Amino acid sequence: MKILLINPPRSPENNILKYAPEKARRFIHKKLIGPPLGLLTIAAAIKDHDVVVFDTKGEYDLVQDAPPLTELVKTLVEQHRPDVIGVTVITSEFNDSVAICRVAKEVDPGILTVVGGLHATLLPFDFTDPAVDVVIPGQCSHIFRNLIRTKEEGLPLSLVSGMLIRTGGQLNRTTGKVPEWNTAGDNYLKIDRAHLSRWISAYKVGNSPDPNTYVFTSLGCPYKCTFCSIWTQFKGNYYQRTVESLIEELHAIPEYPVVRFADANTVVELRFMDQLFDRILEEGIRKTLVMDIRADVAANHPQIIGKMAKGGLKVVICGFESFRDEELKRYKKQSPATDNKKAIEVFHENGIMVRGNYVIPFDYGEDDFRALADYSAANPVVFAGYTILSPMPGTVYYRQVKDLIIDHDYNKYNFFNAVTKTRLPYEEFHERVGRLWLIKKGDDII
Repeated sequence: MKILLINPPRSPENNILKYAPEKARRFIHKKLIGPPLGLLTIAAAIKDHDVVVFDTKGEYDLVQDAPPLTELVKTLVEQHRPDVIGVTVITSEFNDSVAICRVAKEVDPGILTVVGGLHATLLPFDFTDPAVDVVIPGQCSHIFRNLIRTKEEGLPLSLVSGMLIRTGGQLNRTTGKVPEWNTAGDNYLKIDRAHLSRWISAYKVGNSPDPNTYVFTSLGCPYKCTFCSIWTQFKGNYYQRTVESLIEELHAIPEYPVVRFADANTVVELRFMDQLFDRILEEGIRKTLVMDIRADVAANHPQIIGKMAKGGLKVVICGFESFRDEELKRYKKQSPATDNKKAIEVFHENGIMVRGNYVIPFDYGEDDFRALADYSAANPVVFAGYTILSPMPGTVYYRQVKDLIIDHDYNKYNFFNAVTKTRLPYEEFHERVGRLWLIKKGDDII
């Protein structure tokens, strides 16, 4: 059976970039770089079939005059003639994901279209478009494999538990118990990055000459920040991979000198991380490592930061979120603002460059922006990011402010656009957020 798996393009909506001062624009995020691990995992689950993975993000980064999405997908479908198309979906890419399914149906109405990913997990019934045949929430590689097997055998797809199937014009859940599946543990699948070899030269960050790939060490998150969708996606559960599987994977990717640990928080279980970096050092693995680490972890456990620095940790993404304790408590961050300064000191003492991220509430006024700018300037980091506290569908924060939302265009739900009424005039609010991006020590971007 032929299966085409498509990673949709990034949303073009970025009002921070649009209204930012010219000098700040080069620093502001324009893209996320790295392979779609979810689709590679799906591909691994059905590796005995004819599987093609296509990364439209990589394609648009690689080929500057690449055709519009509809033309690109039409060509792909005509070229590969898939029986099934699978699309991974986050909220800001929802519209393009549905458009991919529409184009596929226009070329061949008999193609089975399947969507999964974050948005499919949190809001599966959003997929009202008849071009979407199946929605699979959660970590679904085993469910997708069962779907392919069932279709190949000519049996009713309703026999596959854990999905939503369009019948009678509506999505209906299939019955039966969903098999337990731990993608990080016993059911971990080795992915094949050769699917993405076409775009390897596009997977570079900032001025780095070397390509970057993602490796996940864990899934989920034990923390419950109100604005985050990761812990809600995994229902508060946290899954850790084994040291052996990670060491094997790091050895298996010599073509990627730079590795981004794609976890919500890489350092959760200190003993595990201690063992992992003992092995990295023992095995002589030489990688430039990038990871997300909480400020309180660095502030309270500087010894593990020192060991990871010796093992290749060069860049840390740290969610400072705010400089005010009352805001951090409101976000349920569980880390006081004083930890931010301590964490910066620990990282810098170990030669680690910090990407410090702040989220800006929609009700910030002139005094708030001035106070944050003063704090950031007094606690500078090499890289700095300032995004908008966005009510992402499926989060606690979304439920708290949903009555205040005035813009329901999913393209704008990417932390770069205010979707609620702002205290300052709309353009001025985004301009002030953009201006903050100038407050940093370095002149590179990440």
